[in-house]
Amino acid sequence: MNEAKHRPNRWSCTCGCQGSRRHFLAGAAALGATALLPGNDPPARAAPEKLIDTHHHYYPPAYRQAQIGWEDQHKMAHGVQDSWTRERNIEAMDKNGITTAVLSLASTPGTWFDTGAAKAHDWARLCGDFAAEMVRDHPGRYGLFAPLSMLDIDATLKEIEYAFDTLHADGINLQTNYGDKWLGHPIYQPVLQELNRRKAVVFVHPLVASCCGHLSVGAIPAVIEVPHDTTRTIVSLLLSGSFARQRDIKWLFSHGGGTIPFLAGRIEAFYDKKARGPNGIAPDGIEAEFRRLYYDTANVTHPAAMAALTKLVPFSQITYGTDYPYFALNQIDNLRRLELSSDDLKAIASGNAIQLIPRLNA
Repeated sequence: MNEAKHRPNRWSCTCGCQGSRRHFLAGAAALGATALLPGNDPPARAAPEKLIDTHHHYYPPAYRQAQIGWEDQHKMAHGVQDSWTRERNIEAMDKNGITTAVLSLASTPGTWFDTGAAKAHDWARLCGDFAAEMVRDHPGRYGLFAPLSMLDIDATLKEIEYAFDTLHADGINLQTNYGDKWLGHPIYQPVLQELNRRKAVVFVHPLVASCCGHLSVGAIPAVIEVPHDTTRTIVSLLLSGSFARQRDIKWLFSHGGGTIPFLAGRIEAFYDKKARGPNGIAPDGIEAEFRRLYYDTANVTHPAAMAALTKLVPFSQITYGTDYPYFALNQIDNLRRLELSSDDLKAIASGNAIQLIPRLNA
């Protein structure tokens, strides 16, 4: 059995950051506290003809009960996901003009409850089965990014097979880190090789790294550390050569790529000359590597954030994402206020997601 030596431990690390997950979920709950409360949904507005949410979370009942126990054990506040049900989810989609939502697990607690690789594997199976049932029960309304456990590599490879060959998932859902290993770590190369062989869409969702929860100088860790962890994992994939070796993976990163749009020039200044060439980590240059990735708009619809993202990447690489239920579903209204061209708005709303996942055009 090929098992990672350092399993994710959300409550201990070498830099004294115990309890960071508590602050993370409490912050997420505070930021999205009204998302699911009856009568507090934002008013419905006219939406593009087709609106696909590529960043949309779900909570199987058994998983949610385990999560409540896990939160209570660690003296954590419960979040907005407590009110989630399949029925409320589809009602919220209808109210806000969401044609299709691609389901993925939030990263905390992901598929682990500090109970080891075998249990994480079981949760990945349960959650994937539940989401696949939602896809079957509501034709055309849902897609699926299937979760992987990532603690035992051999088991994870079997999960990939099950996700695609049995569940017919639209892609895979990974976290930015597992413990203190980001996705470019050598231990994950067999997983990336298999995803590359299958030409998979891989959706990457961030969480606060166990090393870094107390580095936020008073801010809720979700505010600073979540976007920075997306940057960390993108840089790890770049510098490890994973982007260069696994050219057939179609990467979709949450929250506009975290802080990549702002830091792209700095990363390029340090590494671009050494990175170029047929055997380099970025054959066409580092900026070209960033431009071929996909990014969602969840919590990135502020004019400054969108300006940075669209200066780095073309509109063809941006999908509509909400991070529901932590944030509202009607963020398309914010994009409409940016006075984007109708073609660019339509591409973000649905066209680019369909390019990634053609089945969603049905």
